[in-house]
Amino acid sequence: MIERKEYLEELKKWKDKDLIKVITGIRRCGKSTLFELYIDYLKNSGVEEDHIISLNLESPEYNFKDYLELYNYVNDKIIDDEMYYIFLDEVQVVDKFEKAVDGLYIKKNVDEYITGSNAYLLSGELATLLSGRYIELKMFPLSFKEFADFYNVDGDEKLYLKYINNSSMPYALKLDSQDEIDKYLDSIFNTILIKDIATRKNISDTGMLRSVTEFMFSSVGNILSIKKIADTLTSSGRSISVHTVESYLDALVDSFIFNKVSRYDIKGKQYLQSGEKYYATDVTMRYTLLGRKNIDLGHILENIVYLELIRRGYRVFIGKSGDKEVDFVAENSKGITYFQVAYTVRDEKTLERELKALESINDHYPKYILTMDVDPEVDYNGIRKINVLDWLLDK
Repeated sequence: MIERKEYLEELKKWKDKDLIKVITGIRRCGKSTLFELYIDYLKNSGVEEDHIISLNLESPEYNFKDYLELYNYVNDKIIDDEMYYIFLDEVQVVDKFEKAVDGLYIKKNVDEYITGSNAYLLSGELATLLSGRYIELKMFPLSFKEFADFYNVDGDEKLYLKYINNSSMPYALKLDSQDEIDKYLDSIFNTILIKDIATRKNISDTGMLRSVTEFMFSSVGNILSIKKIADTLTSSGRSISVHTVESYLDALVDSFIFNKVSRYDIKGKQYLQSGEKYYATDVTMRYTLLGRKNIDLGHILENIVYLELIRRGYRVFIGKSGDKEVDFVAENSKGITYFQVAYTVRDEKTLERELKALESINDHYPKYILTMDVDPEVDYNGIRKINVLDWLLDK
């Protein structure tokens, strides 16, 4: 198993705290493996095996017809006052699962952990029923640093190209050929499309859903509007309403295929209601739909940087500074950091454009240009240009 050290340390931090630990993320990103790693940690810490109850609820072994069967099954295994550690993997497959989760939570000797592969897990009744009583840990596929650690090499451009060509999904590292990886990604995508989206949303026209998804993968890093998507698809012969596009986009975000990023007016200090960007959770999943042609390496790099900022705990927005666009406004408890991302800025006009966007911001928060250029670090009046791979590796 690939050790997901940062996620594992996060779970350790919340051990025995009176909160339900909810791990969310796209299918096959490593949630079940994280449970296995954490269970090993508990056993090594002295927790008895019969005080660890772990169920993968997608397994036919646990075909509970409703929440009450699930609750009774787990409750019957709690036979003393010692602490029990309950792990419910893919809990959303059980009807009204939130009632079982709540019923177990109120027991004094239960430390509860649940996972789910779509955002419905934290919507509706669960959020209402458990408001203030859970913490969410958002899990992503492998970062570039984790990818480099697996191969035990210092990350360079060659490894980065392998990272964006093969897949950041953990299991893909065990596959031997590009063909196997492509088939594996295709199976994940189709499972999400049918199981997590079409079935859940009662979508019968899966062909149109695929068309919207193709458009989104081909537009990663571009500012989009729902109307623009509808108009583009309609003009290409696939008539679709704005309402349907909006519904499909919500479903794609809820299933963690895409991440929606809103815009922020830096000078006006207000959030904008239109012109969002969408970044893929795994950039290589686009190959399932679009093949490996017409790849925009600049937008792919932008996507990788976005995911890394989220992993590091930032709230991320697209910045608008007058008529200029700032790739990322990243905010955490320490303040704001601005980022421009470009594959290369060795062309003077490109460098000038990236600098002007950051120079237009009249505050003293840190500003960076991240690029693949292997050059000495440069400071342009407080704007630092650094190698993006060094940044991804946290050097």
